[in-house]
Amino acid sequence: MKIFTLVVAIALPIQVAHAAPCENLTSLKLPDTTITLAQSVAAGTFMPPAARGGQANAFKDLPAFCRVAATLKPSRDSDIKIEVWLPESGWNMKFEAVGNGGWTGNIPYPALAGGLQRGYATAATDTGHRGGSGSFALGHPEKLVDFAYRAVHELTVKAKAITEAYYGSNPKYSYWNGCSSGGKQGLKEAQLFPNDYDGIVAGAPANFWTHLTASAAWVGQAVNKTESSYIPQTKYSLVHDAAVHACDALDGVKDGVIEDPKKCKFDPKVLQCNGDETAACLTAAQVDMARVMYSPIANPRTRQTLFPGFEPGSEMGWSTVAGRQPTSLGIDHWKYVVFKDPNWDYKTMDFDKDVALADKLDNGMINAIDTNLRPLFTHGGKILQYHGWADPLIPPQNSADYYESVLKAMGGPSKVKDSYRLFMVPGMGHCGGGDGPSNFDMLSALEQWVEKGKAPDRIIASMPGRTRPLCPYPQVAVYKGSGSTDDASNFSCK
Repeated sequence: MKIFTLVVAIALPIQVAHAAPCENLTSLKLPDTTITLAQSVAAGTFMPPAARGGQANAFKDLPAFCRVAATLKPSRDSDIKIEVWLPESGWNMKFEAVGNGGWTGNIPYPALAGGLQRGYATAATDTGHRGGSGSFALGHPEKLVDFAYRAVHELTVKAKAITEAYYGSNPKYSYWNGCSSGGKQGLKEAQLFPNDYDGIVAGAPANFWTHLTASAAWVGQAVNKTESSYIPQTKYSLVHDAAVHACDALDGVKDGVIEDPKKCKFDPKVLQCNGDETAACLTAAQVDMARVMYSPIANPRTRQTLFPGFEPGSEMGWSTVAGRQPTSLGIDHWKYVVFKDPNWDYKTMDFDKDVALADKLDNGMINAIDTNLRPLFTHGGKILQYHGWADPLIPPQNSADYYESVLKAMGGPSKVKDSYRLFMVPGMGHCGGGDGPSNFDMLSALEQWVEKGKAPDRIIASMPGRTRPLCPYPQVAVYKGSGSTDDASNFSCK
């Protein structure tokens, strides 16, 4: 009988009547905040704004929830939209905010849905503007601050307050979960607002923003150096297959995946045409272009490395950064933030002077490279960072570089391993996909670490027909020598 009573007591907080009915939240008063919507949504009925046709199917399994939308104006020029989704029943007593991608001008509804299905009070922001361009920043310095960090912090504070008003209690644990720009957002939170979250999942972070965007101009100049420098997309598989063939078996397992690209010494010159160009070879100019993709960008005067290159295995995704025109994801920063000129020509970029100028102008606003994570670690906060080794948008070595810079600043691995771990994912592209197993649950691993003190020594990744362990960097998965190479239990982290 005592056991039964205890179970009821534990379950009670998520089953009792809410402190405030959903619709009453429109009258909630918070600083710089206007609640624009507070609506009970029946199970399986939600459809995102502007959704078309079968898109609604992605949300048909959602439970009933209270949907709250608000506009935040922490500055005179701010117009930050947020949404907070609160499970009508079965709240897990936790809060999860989800991140954005690119220039982040939207509410990521699928990510909100994922959090809701797991029982979280979950929230997201559009970071203060609409659309996927950086043009909003021109003439709007306060909106740039919102994008850089303020919108996410304001989201966190206001969404937690809304959660407390609805349930009558604060979340027991708070988590951030994002990839790409969302990974940068998570690291920025850790660096500027270490008390906002108990745990942060930071995937493929775009945290060295000024240098990452500089690489767009670097690659753009190389692609257009001559008419023959461009590598047609039809040849990406040629380069990819050659790289995998050269380096796949270096880990002792031939499985179509490069386990550790840093050990791969692939030179695309092996594909150079002996005579006229064909579909089965690269011209000399195309070989040079492929080498540019694998090489870091550097200051032409000092030869200082500014940002790493892409790794062997990333070739199938080169079209975004190595197309006929450089990706606007990078170039927009230079047009609208650095030079404030929509007509700026990336071909005029001076990598000796302009990158230093961008760093000076940013002054730590968008960049999230501060190595002092001690305030987060002191209160028990944890970071799980991950990055695909085959990422074709954000070079994965950037994650390793930042992680190692934190180790150096904070006294070495022994001072950091209980609070911050990096997992590199062989064969995975940008935030998912690729040749290797790329389905994994970082959030559950983070929960176990934060709530139960169980640090992740390996995280299982899967794909149809295969599982593999992901290992804390710099460890890699090593085959034990027997059993199926498609079974994670036959690998150890060393």
